[in-house]
Amino acid sequence: MTRSESTAPLNGPEAAMLDALFSQSPVGLHLLDTELRIVRVNTATPAMQGLRAENVVGHRFDEVYGVADPDEAMALARGVLDSGVAVVGHLLRAHRLTDPGTEHFYEVSVFRLESPSGEVLGLAVAVVEVTEREKGRARAEVLGIAREQVGRTLDVMATCQELVDVVVPRVADVAVVEVVDAVLRGDEPPLAPLPREVPLRRAAFRSSSAGDSGGGGGGADGPQAHPLGDVRALPAPTPYTQALSDLRPRAIALDGGLPWLAADPDRAEAIRAAGAHHLITAPLTVRDTVLGLISLYRTQQPDPYDEHDVALVLQLADHTALCIDNARRYTREHTIAATVQRQLLPHRPASHTALETAYLLLPSDSGVQWYDTVPLSGARTALVVGGVVGQGVHSAAVMGQLRTVVRSLAAFDLEPDELLARLNDTATFLATERSALPTADPVHRQAFAARCTYAVYDPLTRICTVAGAGSASLVVVHPDGSTEFRDVPAGSRLGSAGGTPFAATAFEIPEGSLLILSDTPIPTLEPPAAPDVFRGLLTQADRSLEDLRDDILYAFAGGPQAGPTALLLARTRSFPADRVADWQLPDAPTAAATARRLVRGRLAAWNVEEETAFDTELIVSELVTNAVRYGNPPLELRVINDRALTCEVRDSSQSAPHLRHAGVVDEGGRGLFIIAELAQAWGTRYTAIGKTIWTEQTLR
Repeated sequence: MTRSESTAPLNGPEAAMLDALFSQSPVGLHLLDTELRIVRVNTATPAMQGLRAENVVGHRFDEVYGVADPDEAMALARGVLDSGVAVVGHLLRAHRLTDPGTEHFYEVSVFRLESPSGEVLGLAVAVVEVTEREKGRARAEVLGIAREQVGRTLDVMATCQELVDVVVPRVADVAVVEVVDAVLRGDEPPLAPLPREVPLRRAAFRSSSAGDSGGGGGGADGPQAHPLGDVRALPAPTPYTQALSDLRPRAIALDGGLPWLAADPDRAEAIRAAGAHHLITAPLTVRDTVLGLISLYRTQQPDPYDEHDVALVLQLADHTALCIDNARRYTREHTIAATVQRQLLPHRPASHTALETAYLLLPSDSGVQWYDTVPLSGARTALVVGGVVGQGVHSAAVMGQLRTVVRSLAAFDLEPDELLARLNDTATFLATERSALPTADPVHRQAFAARCTYAVYDPLTRICTVAGAGSASLVVVHPDGSTEFRDVPAGSRLGSAGGTPFAATAFEIPEGSLLILSDTPIPTLEPPAAPDVFRGLLTQADRSLEDLRDDILYAFAGGPQAGPTALLLARTRSFPADRVADWQLPDAPTAAATARRLVRGRLAAWNVEEETAFDTELIVSELVTNAVRYGNPPLELRVINDRALTCEVRDSSQSAPHLRHAGVVDEGGRGLFIIAELAQAWGTRYTAIGKTIWTEQTLR
C-alpha cells in the first residue's frame, strides 16, 4: 500500500470494520482531542452501560468514568500528550456514573495520535475493567497479611486482637471476635453444635475511624453491644448461634424488619447505632469443635458482602482458629507445667532458729527454677537454688526429680561438692534416658542441662560452705551494709558430658548478715551497672526479707542489666547459747555414766518431758559406749535444743558404724538398733578430723 493509499479516507469494508470496533469491542476505546475531551467512544463496554455516545462525546475522560483522583488521571493524559511516551496498564479507581456507590478498577493504556506531518491530533485511550482481578488481589493480600501477623504470639486474646487489626478496614468497618470462655483457660473446646448455655468472652473489638482506608486508625471506640472481656451465652436464635450450630458462615443484609434482632436487643441497638448495613459472621472451628465466632460489619464501605468475601472470611477464620487452638494448647501445657512446678516446690521457706529465708522465682524463657531449704543435723540448714533448661511438663518433672534427690542426699550429711557430684550422676542418668527416647518424641530433641547451687550454713560455727553446678552466685551483705561477692567455684552444668569436678568453698559469716544465693550470675552492684536504690536498700537491715526481695526485683527492672530469675535470701541470726551444751568426755568406761548424768541435768533445765529424757539418756549411753569401744579420743558430747532434740557424739575415728540385727542369743550388736528405734532420725557426719554420730528426737 502506498503512502497516499494509507492516508485516504476510510470507506467500504474498512469503515464498517472501524464502526464495528467502536460498537462491539469489549475493550473501552476512546479518542480524545488535544483538550482531552472525548470525540469518539465505544459504548459497548460494561463501564458505558446505560450511557449513549452523544451523552459522553465532548466530556472529559475523568468526568465520564468518575475517577476517584481526577488530577492523577488528567496528569497522566497530559503527560502522554506532551511527551508522546505511551503509558500501558496504569491502574485507576473510579465510580461509574450509573453506579456511584460501587468502586471499580480500570487498567488504562494511553497513546498519542499524530498526523503524517507530525501534528498532534489527540489521544487514544484503551480501558479494561479489572475490578474482580483487583478485588481478588486485595483479598489475597489480606490473607497474606493475616498469615504473617495473626498468631505471632501464643496468647488467645492477642491473637484475636491481631485478627481484628488486619480485617479493619481492609474487609470490614467493625470487627468483633468472641471466644468460648473455657478455651482461654486451655480447656478442650466443645463439639458442635455449641450448647446454648456455653458462655463466650468478647476477646477483641475494632471499629474504623472516618476516612480510614488502609490499615491505620480506628480502635476500640464505637458502639458495642457488650464491653471487652464480657462473658455471656449468646441469645438464640440468631445468625450467630446458627453459625455456631452448623459451622457455616452467614452473610446478611442488615435492613429493617429482621425478626432475629428482637432476640438480642443489645446487639441490635449496637448495629443501629453504628449504621451497619451488611454482616458476615463465621465460626472459629477446628476438628468439629467450636472455639469462637468472628463477626464483621460494614458501615462506611458501601459494597455489600459477596460470595468472594465469604470465602475470604472463611479462610481468615480457619487460620485464626488454628492459631487460637495452638495458643490454647500452649496455655494448657503451661498451666499443667506451672501446677506441677508449684506442687513440687515448698509452699513456703522453712523457718529455722538461726536463719530467716525468702525466695524470688520469676517466669523465665531459659527454664524452670526451683529452690529449697533443708534442715540438717546440728541446727544446720542447706540452701538450694536450681534450674532446669527447657519449658513444659517434662522440665517441671525433672525439676521435681532433682529436688527430691537433693533432699535425699542431704540426709546423708554430704559436703556440698560431694552432693553435687552425686546429683550429677542422677542428672547424667536422666540425660541418658532422654537420649534413648524415640527420635519422634519432642523431648528427645531437648538438650538436658540443669543448674544447682548448694550451700550449708552452720549457725554454731557461723561457717557457710557452698558449691555450684553452673554459674553460681553468692552475695554477702554484712551488718554494716558493706556488700561482698563471694567467689563460688564454677562447676559444669548437671548432666553435661565430660564435666569438670565440683569444688566447694567455706567462709565465716557474721551474725546478722544477709545472703543472696542464685544459680545464675547476679549483675554487679557497683555503679553504673546498678541503680543507687539497689545498692542502698541492702543496707536497711531492719526491713523484712519479703520487702527486700520486692525491692531487689524493682531495682533490677529499672536497671540496664536483666536481673536473675531465681534468688534465695537468707538472714543469719545468733543461735541461743542456752539451747546448746557440749562437754569433753574421758576415754574411759565411766564415760557413759558421766554422759547420762550431764544430759539428765541439762534436759531437766530445758523442761524436757520425762519419757523423752529417759530415751535420750539411753541414746547417749549407747553412743558414748560405741565411741569408747570403737572410736578414738578425744570424745565430745553435744546436745542441741532446736526444732528437734539433737544428740551428737564426736571422736577422731573415721570408721563407720553399721546397724546390725543381732540374733536372739547374741550378747551385743543391739546398740544402733536401739538408737534407731528411739530416735526419729540418726546418721553419721564426717569431717577432716573424725566423725560425728547424731540423733534427733521430736520434742512435744
